[in-house]
Amino acid sequence: MSILKKIMTAVKGGAREIGEFIVDANGTRIFEQELNDAQVHLHRAKQDLTEVMAKQMQSARKMNALKSHIKDHEGFTIKALDQGDESLALEIAEKIAGSEMDLMEQEELHSSFSEHVSRLKGLVKKTERQIKEYERQLSVVKTTESVQKASEAITDNFSATNSKILSARDSLERIKMRQQRTYDRLAAAEELEAENSNVDLEARMKAAGMGEPETTGSTVLDRIKAAR
Repeated sequence: MSILKKIMTAVKGGAREIGEFIVDANGTRIFEQELNDAQVHLHRAKQDLTEVMAKQMQSARKMNALKSHIKDHEGFTIKALDQGDESLALEIAEKIAGSEMDLMEQEELHSSFSEHVSRLKGLVKKTERQIKEYERQLSVVKTTESVQKASEAITDNFSATNSKILSARDSLERIKMRQQRTYDRLAAAEELEAENSNVDLEARMKAAGMGEPETTGSTVLDRIKAAR
């Protein structure tokens, strides 16, 4: 059981490493997609905000309508009292009381909408600033990534080119050495040919009685006797 646990732990560790490798290899793409998702959510948040603001406006209109209604009926109550019709005045006052209760509810509702609108507006502005900052950083990241890829390509190309240059230099040296050996063989052949030509020429001249006479012991003795 302990071995199985270790195997499972190793498998989980390998999966985590693979996952981290995939995330690192696609970091820019993932960041850009997350930024796009944030923009989609921001758009939806703005739509929700407009709905809340619309309800806030509706609540404000109902409040104004209730205030106007209460004011008008207060006037009617005064008229009823002036006419001595206290029963009618009481009936109108009860209606005013109901309208005031409705007004209190609308005021609470309007206050709640106002708080939500204010908070949501703050969140939207904050999110917009963050998204703009992330867009700027994304641009920097993409530019940096492009520069790094270009640098890597240049380095790889330079290494490959340098290797080819070294290989070409070796080839050139081998060609020069081969050509030098050919020159040496030709020079040796010419020298040998020249030596053979000189030997043949001297032999032919001697046979024809030309050139330096051969010196021997007899010729030297004859020269000495002649000089006495």
